[in-house]
Amino acid sequence: MGFLASAEAAILRGLASAMVPPPPPDITRWCEENIVFDERSPIPGPFRIERFPFLREIHEVLSPEHPAREVTVRGSAQWGKTVSLLNPTVAAWHEYGPLDSLVVHPTTSSATEWVRNKWMPMRRQAASLRDIFGEGRGEQTDTLFNQETIRRDGSLKVVSAGSPDDLAGTTRRLVIMDDAAKFEMTPKGDPEQLAASRASGFEDAKIVRISTPQIVGTCRITRAFARSDQRFYHVPCPHCGNMAPLTWENFRRNIEPERLHAAHFTCEACGCLITHSHKAAMVAAGKWVPSNPRGDHPGFHLWRAYVPQRDWASIAVEYAQVMGWTGLTVQQATEEAIRSQVEQATEQTFWNDVLGLPFEMASKGPDWEALRDRVENAEPGQFLSRGVVPACGVLLTAGVDCQLDRIEVSVVAFGRDYRRWVVDHIVIPHHISDDDGRQALDALLKATWRTSLGLRLPLDMMAVDEGSYTEDVRSWAKRHPWTRVILIKGSSSANGPILRPQSERKTNGQQIRRQKRSWMLNVSQIKADFYGWLLKDDPAERGYVAFAIGLGDEYYRQITAEVRVLKRASSGVMVSRWELVEPSRRNECLDTMNYAEAAARKKGWSAMTWEQWDQLEAERGVAPPEDQGDLFDAVLPAVPLSVRAAPQEPSTAPDQGRADPDPGKLVKGGWLGDRKKKWI
Repeated sequence: MGFLASAEAAILRGLASAMVPPPPPDITRWCEENIVFDERSPIPGPFRIERFPFLREIHEVLSPEHPAREVTVRGSAQWGKTVSLLNPTVAAWHEYGPLDSLVVHPTTSSATEWVRNKWMPMRRQAASLRDIFGEGRGEQTDTLFNQETIRRDGSLKVVSAGSPDDLAGTTRRLVIMDDAAKFEMTPKGDPEQLAASRASGFEDAKIVRISTPQIVGTCRITRAFARSDQRFYHVPCPHCGNMAPLTWENFRRNIEPERLHAAHFTCEACGCLITHSHKAAMVAAGKWVPSNPRGDHPGFHLWRAYVPQRDWASIAVEYAQVMGWTGLTVQQATEEAIRSQVEQATEQTFWNDVLGLPFEMASKGPDWEALRDRVENAEPGQFLSRGVVPACGVLLTAGVDCQLDRIEVSVVAFGRDYRRWVVDHIVIPHHISDDDGRQALDALLKATWRTSLGLRLPLDMMAVDEGSYTEDVRSWAKRHPWTRVILIKGSSSANGPILRPQSERKTNGQQIRRQKRSWMLNVSQIKADFYGWLLKDDPAERGYVAFAIGLGDEYYRQITAEVRVLKRASSGVMVSRWELVEPSRRNECLDTMNYAEAAARKKGWSAMTWEQWDQLEAERGVAPPEDQGDLFDAVLPAVPLSVRAAPQEPSTAPDQGRADPDPGKLVKGGWLGDRKKKWI
């Protein structure tokens, strides 16, 4: 005999269940219950907060129940900011209740990368996210950048900072700006302010900025961190218990070039050594300490020294690589790291990605007269004559700038440790559309330059600016393979890689294919690096710039013609621009130097290993065989190479001679010589 359950009791139980408040949001708990790192991770297995104790307080501040409206997280790269902060914050907020959230990335490509490779794999793997959003397949399929919850009580919108229209049309309670330091100003306003204003309608909104820093003076994440309470993670000394943060200044003092594996910290209180073996216990006992009592919101700074993925020796190795310490022991220690990288780290890369600090970019070059006197008043033999290449392993490239009445060309040799030698600066008094100008550039590509030991070297690559007279430049470049001639267009962005390929796109903006010949150049970064290297006066120092004797005053005036200035935009954001020191100064020599460097980078200048440099040294740093003939002397007895005019008189071609294949000799016949003698 059965009994029917009380209908009243069932209804009351249902009402009671609906009235029970959800558990308090806990991002740390969400991570431990939902995140499992696969075998591709440096730390595979379930997420454990014991490995990342410094995340607990950050998670608490990011919680929807914490009263802070803004949160700033500044730090080095590749320690899990996306997986352990951004993704769990979005997930925990949506788990807590109905929500419309917004995630802003610097570019459309970075937004796509995050959705496809970071968010969607976690959405399919984490049980909590599957319950909220589904797996994104079948009936649960949604658009890439606008994902709605299954219950239709919320949505996640993903936009690019470069699309102000997408930012303007939405209201969100949770706004997260990823890689905020890379946001660029748009014609319609500041994307950071546009994103923050999306949350203005909510009293309990949360605005989160997460990023590695960029450049001092214009870095958005550093500006936000500066007005925060500036929390640093203090850890106890394993010997005396003194609490202090791990700082780069402390670590730098304890790096020995010949013992990189033994890099360590030193306790400021007791003076004892703190080695990597102490790290896990120290970090587990650490705590966040605010350093700015006037801060208006929580701000956190964390760098690689704290994270479990890498040891302290790796920091010392990367610093040795940046500093160019080339002793045998250092070479052996850094060889594997260099080989594994696509591009060797620069000072800014190390400062931003490893230390998590903004990089102070060089803002101007040295005084042009001092730079000239360094060369012209040097001891005999210290600098080479014009047209002579140093007899060592070098890449020989040319940078070309096209003007209305002339073509200017810098020939530069690039060696290991970012050193370079300016071989010559040539002015061709013709427009790029003229046959004479084109034939002169053709001749440059066919010509060879003698090293100080007599070996003849051709140009490895030529880079031509296509920003002006684009069609004329492209029509000439098509006469040569893209492995020898590339086209350069200056990028308006101050962030991103120094070189990136241009892309052909449809009218809707969809990329068709990447170009092999045409490249975008980050001129702001490359100028700053060059001016930083230009200040070095030790020929053996990494990044040293040597000049040929006799380039002339105007060359040095042009090579130092620009200065980086900080200006406040109408939105209040600080932006930087490179401007002429004086309106009357020209800068073609600086531009052609940048293009020559772009060609060298395309040939691998910044990525070559020590073995590759040694091989190049063996090939190009030797004297020629006694019976070596000169192919171009035989075939082209009078190649029109260049005009030996100083850059201050670019439009005047000498009428007393034409160039010999050795760009140091002039023979009679004018700029193109006697055409009746069939010089081509």
